[in-house]
Amino acid sequence: MDIEAVARNQLYRNVHAPARSRGLTGATARRMLGFARPHRVSLLGFLVASIASALLAVANPVLAGHVVNDIVNHAAPHSVVSLAIVIGLVAIGDAGLGIVIRWLSSRIGEGLIFDLRTAVFDHVQRMPVAFFTRTRTGALVSRLNSDVIGAQRAFSTTLSGVVTNVVTLLLTLAVMVRLSWQVTVLALILLPLFMIPARRTGVRAAGLQREANQLNADMSTQMTERFSAPGATLVKLFGRPEQESEAFAVRAGRVRDIGVRTAMLQTTFMTALTLVSALAVALVYGLGGWYALRGQLDAGAVVSLSLLLTRLYAPLTALAGARVDIVSALVSFERVFEILDLKPLIAQAPDAVPVPAGPVTVELDGVHFGYPSADKVSLASLEDVATLDSRGGEEVLHGISLRADPGRMVALVGSSGAGKSTIAQLVSRLYDVDSGAVRLNGVDIRELTTRSLQDTVGLVTQDGHLFHDTIRANLLLAQPAATEADLWDALRRARLAPLIESLPDGLETVVGERGYRLSGGERQRLTIARLLLKQPRVVVLDEATAALDATSEAAVQEALTEALAGRTSLVIAHRLSTIRNADQILVLEDGRIVEHGTHTQLLAAGGRYAELYRTQFADDPEPAAA
Repeated sequence: MDIEAVARNQLYRNVHAPARSRGLTGATARRMLGFARPHRVSLLGFLVASIASALLAVANPVLAGHVVNDIVNHAAPHSVVSLAIVIGLVAIGDAGLGIVIRWLSSRIGEGLIFDLRTAVFDHVQRMPVAFFTRTRTGALVSRLNSDVIGAQRAFSTTLSGVVTNVVTLLLTLAVMVRLSWQVTVLALILLPLFMIPARRTGVRAAGLQREANQLNADMSTQMTERFSAPGATLVKLFGRPEQESEAFAVRAGRVRDIGVRTAMLQTTFMTALTLVSALAVALVYGLGGWYALRGQLDAGAVVSLSLLLTRLYAPLTALAGARVDIVSALVSFERVFEILDLKPLIAQAPDAVPVPAGPVTVELDGVHFGYPSADKVSLASLEDVATLDSRGGEEVLHGISLRADPGRMVALVGSSGAGKSTIAQLVSRLYDVDSGAVRLNGVDIRELTTRSLQDTVGLVTQDGHLFHDTIRANLLLAQPAATEADLWDALRRARLAPLIESLPDGLETVVGERGYRLSGGERQRLTIARLLLKQPRVVVLDEATAALDATSEAAVQEALTEALAGRTSLVIAHRLSTIRNADQILVLEDGRIVEHGTHTQLLAAGGRYAELYRTQFADDPEPAAA
C-alpha cells in the first residue's frame, strides 16, 4: 500500500469515527458470528490468502536487497537472473492472490449484505401498522442500506485488514531488526511524526464531514417531501417556490464550500505524510549508508530497509485506526440488531388452523382495545427523538360486541374517533385485542393461520393505496396466479374496464406514486377490482367513498355492489346515504355501541343516529339512494 493510500484511509477513518461507542458484548459478538457462520469456508480462505499476500509483500524488499548485493559483489550473472525471476514470480503470485482476495471479499461482503437485508426486510414486514405510523421511512431505509453495508465491512474489510497488517508488521519488524536494529529504532522514533498529522487533520475533517452529512440529509428530506405528488401540490398551492429554491441553494452552497475545504485538508494531510515518509527514507539512507561505508552493513540491506520502511508505516497506521473500524462496524451491527430485537405484536400461533370453510360469520365478543404505546412498537432512533413518547395504551374500545352473519351487511357509524376504523383493523388483525375476542365462524382469529385470514378478509380503506407500478402488478398483488381473463373480469365488475382499454398501454400503464396518475374514483375502483380478484368471504369497507365527489361515488357504489354481493360485510360509513339498506346499523360513540337497528328503526327512535342524519342532510334534502 503506498503512502497516499495509507493517508487517505487514515483520514477516512478519522472522519467517519462514531461519536460514541459501546463495548463489544458477548451477545453481540455471538450474533455477529451467527451471520458469518454460513460464510466460514470463504472467510477461512480469505484469511489464508491475506496472510500469504502479507508474506509476499515482505519478500520483495528482501529479494531486492539480495539483487543489489550480488551486483555490488560481482556475483555470477545467473544468480542475479534467478533472483529477478523469483521477484517476477512473487509479483505474479501477489497479483493472483489480489484477485482471489478481492473475489472472496466480494463473495463474503455481498453474502452478508444479502443475509442482513433479507433478515431486516422480513422482520419489518411482520411489524404492526403502529410501527410504520411512527417510524421515519428514510431512517428505516438507512438501516437496510448504510448500516447493513457498514456491518458487512467488519468481515470483508476490517477483519482481513487487521490480520494482514499484524502479519505484515511482525514480519517487517523481524526482518528490519535482523538487518539493522539501529535503523529500525530510528524508523520507530519518527513514527509519531507520521501519526500526528492524521489525528489533527482528522478532527477538523470530522467536523466538516458531520456538517456536510447533516446538510445532505436536510436536502434529501426537502427533495423527498417536495418531489412527491402531494408535496409538490402543497408547495404550488401554499408555498413560495423561490423561497424553496433559495433554502436549497444555501444548503447546497455550504456543502460546496465544505467540499473545497475538505479537499484542501486531504491534500495538506497527504503532503505532510509523504514528506515525513520521505524524511524517514532519507534518514535510513543516511544512517544505513554510513554503516555500509564502514563495512557494518551491506548495500543491499540499506535498499531492503528503505523498501521495508513503507511496509512498516502502512500497517502501523492502519492498525492505529483499526479500533475505529471495529467500533464503526459494531455500531452498524447494533443498529441492525436493534431492528431485529423489536418484537412484532402480531404472531401466528404454533398450532394455528385455517379459517373454516363455507360462509363466514364475524363476531366481536366483549372487545376492549387500546393502541400500543411507542415503546412497544417503535425506536427513538427511528423517530429521530431523544426519548419515545410515553403516551399511549389508553383504551379506545370498551366492551364492543357485534355479529355479522353470512351474507349480511352490518354498518358502523358515528363521530370521528368513535372507534369505527379500529374495529376494521381488529377484524383484519392489524392489531390484537387487549381482552375479549374477534371470531370468524366461532374461531378466535388469533388461532387462525395468517394466510387463511388474509385470504378470507378483504379491506378497502378511504385512501386505497397503489404501488408505483403497472395496473397489472397492482392487481396481481391480490391474486398472483390470476389469468388475463380474471383481471379483465375484475375490472369489468369494478366498472373500470372501459377506462383501462382506452389507455395506450392498457394493463401495463404505470399508475404513479400512490396511484396519483388516476383520479380518486378511478383509484378507488382499482382497489375494489383488486378486492374482487382476491374473492374474500368477508369484506370490510372503511369509509371507501368518503373522499369522492357525487359522480365518482356513484361509480364506486356500483362497483361496491359487486364486491358485497353474497359476502359478509362490515361497512364503516361517513355518508349515511350509503348504508340505508344495511341489515343492521350500529352507532358508536367514545368506543361504545350506543344504538343499533335498521335505518328506519333508528330514525324513528330519534336518537344519535337520527341526529347525525339530520345534521348531514340539513343542506342536502335529496340524498342519493344507496
